[in-house]
Amino acid sequence: MNFKLNYLQKDDLVLYLYRGTEKMKKLEELKKHLRSGEVYRRADLAQWSNAVDRHLVMLLKEGLLEKVSAGLYYVPKETVFGVAPPDEKVLVRTFLKDDNFLLTSPNAYNSLGVGTTQLYNKRIVYNHKRHGEFNLGGKEFFFHSKHHFPKKLTPEFLLVDLVNNIDTLAEDKEVLLKNVFAKVTSMDRKQLKRSLDSYGNVKTKSLLSPVLNEQNQIAHAV
Repeated sequence: MNFKLNYLQKDDLVLYLYRGTEKMKKLEELKKHLRSGEVYRRADLAQWSNAVDRHLVMLLKEGLLEKVSAGLYYVPKETVFGVAPPDEKVLVRTFLKDDNFLLTSPNAYNSLGVGTTQLYNKRIVYNHKRHGEFNLGGKEFFFHSKHHFPKKLTPEFLLVDLVNNIDTLAEDKEVLLKNVFAKVTSMDRKQLKRSLDSYGNVKTKSLLSPVLNEQNQIAHAV
């Protein structure tokens, strides 16, 4: 009886060790798919794991992954200055599961030279999928679902976007609008009109259209 019991215990031990070895193999296989600086969704990692939640816990403990949001994980990238934070575009792309978005900030208005000088710790994402405020990697992103937005930032879009959001800015509104109207005279009128027609809200169109029309009349008169 004791011999049978010992035999079964040894058999169980062999099976236990075998299963443990197989689990470690699966974890090592998952590690091979991780790329430094990349951001992964839980669903992305699940395709390479037979126990994704357990493997996530182990990878987090080892420091091979960092959790940046619910269901979102970052593979730390070492630089000469230490561990680099996740690239914001990579974060947003993985979060949305989409490449079609425009990442910007009110700080971009400062490049127009119309008197905006404030610095904002605010990131805005124009996209087709999500709307709301989300914390990704310790940073706040404001997602705005819009039908139309350009693929990249242009001075014309930024001017229109500034007027769209002028009520949210810290600068003096009247002074800012005066500078914006002056800026219109030095910009490409056709490009500005396209941006205004495509991306301007009703209020922005009512403010900028008369200035543009006036500039067109002056141009034709000359």
